[in-house]
Amino acid sequence: MTCNQCDESIFIQKLGRCLRCMAQLTVLSVIGWPLWWWFYAEQPTKVESIGLLFFCSAFSALLLLHLLFLAYYEIKKRIT
Repeated sequence: MTCNQCDESIFIQKLGRCLRCMAQLTVLSVIGWPLWWWFYAEQPTKVESIGLLFFCSAFSALLLLHLLFLAYYEIKKRIT
């Protein structure tokens, strides 16, 4: 990644600051969840369904973590 915060090697410092990461996670979540719903919601025990479910859950969880840190930084900036 080429943004200033992504030049750091510590993962926690990137959370909530990398807009490119958040955009990519949003796109992957928006594409992944409808695919799972359309193709595998009726057969949730198939290997492909479980794999896509974990894939989408990981994207969404990481996006949620980014958004929580973004809100934390915004609140911290307004207080100080």
